Amino acid sequence: MSVAYFDCFSGAAGDMILGALIDAGAELDTVQGQLDRLEVDGCAVGAEKVTKGGLAGTQITVAGESGAGAPHRSLSDVREIIEGGSLSEPVTQRSLAIFGRLAEAEAAVHNCTVDKIHFHEVGAVDAIADIVGVSVALDALGVDRVVCSPIPVGSGTVTCAHGVLPIPAPATAKLLEGVPLADCEEVGELTTPTGAAILTTVAESFGPLPAMTIERVGYGAGRREGRHRPNLLRAILGSPVGGAEADEILILEANIDDASPEVVAYSIERLLDAGALDAYCTPIYMKKSRLGMLVTVLASPDRVTDIEQVLFAETTTLGVRRHGARRSKLAREIVQVETSFGPIGVKVGLRGGEVVTAAPEFEDCRAAARREDVALRVVMEAARAAWRDRK
Repeated sequence: MSVAYFDCFSGAAGDMILGALIDAGAELDTVQGQLDRLEVDGCAVGAEKVTKGGLAGTQITVAGESGAGAPHRSLSDVREIIEGGSLSEPVTQRSLAIFGRLAEAEAAVHNCTVDKIHFHEVGAVDAIADIVGVSVALDALGVDRVVCSPIPVGSGTVTCAHGVLPIPAPATAKLLEGVPLADCEEVGELTTPTGAAILTTVAESFGPLPAMTIERVGYGAGRREGRHRPNLLRAILGSPVGGAEADEILILEANIDDASPEVVAYSIERLLDAGALDAYCTPIYMKKSRLGMLVTVLASPDRVTDIEQVLFAETTTLGVRRHGARRSKLAREIVQVETSFGPIGVKVGLRGGEVVTAAPEFEDCRAAARREDVALRVVMEAARAAWRDRK
């Protein structure tokens, strides 16, 4: 497995992310070769070594229309360009996912549907080159997993197609919902909508540098001159230490003393449906010696907004606490074993390619027990035996 960590100590923009990946070893010719397949005039990418605050980085330039005079393309226009480019399936899907996320954010900000959104600056050639180029570079570098640092957004105002707006720009703020932000003393727009869309699409978690062996480091340079820190984004590539997996999650908690057990049980179901990694309740004593329940939810950062909505809608809580946590995980896979009750999945936990634990999938066993009219424990033991006796 190859891991890429984006260290956004001075913000993030599309060209900075692409520059960092090229600086880390992605071949410019490979990126340009894929961009040449798109039916867009002037989509020529250049890479130049520059110095920012004494540190060398790669700065990306794109020849072609850009800025205020660029065409205002719709999502369907962009989709047609990307799907018509005969790109590889992973590159196509990742690029479309990034633009789709960007369209959803813009639609929410402007109170319309994604079909009616017309991209302004982000529909220009430079944005298409950045987004598709990043997708190509990640694929070329063999990156399997992306982790990102907390993101600084800057302060002040930014001038765009809709006039002067506060930082973070509305679309950027929408895209970064549920993502930990970092404080930064720089004034100006540190993180752009394109940069936010890329990172929130490709990153599985946001937090500190994961346990890894560093193999390559690259710096992508932006065009803004930082007053207090160099305008660079760092990409660190490597492999997980010992094959271990780790990520950053958020823990959400709410104390409840005025809801029935039935309501709380239903709320747990709804939280899991909303994408919670886990949800459970613990009996507690609250003020005035009231018996209550502590509802705890484990969630990835990108699901926090939806999960909080469920907590407020389905429970009586008036507030939700949240704090981050880092967790180590075993790599997991499902192995099918054959039993006299039919195929049963066995969830296998791996570390460094070695099996650490294995357990029959409960839902498979329950379905087989009902279908064959036998005791659940009999099916589970048959699955364990089949796993032990496998060739």
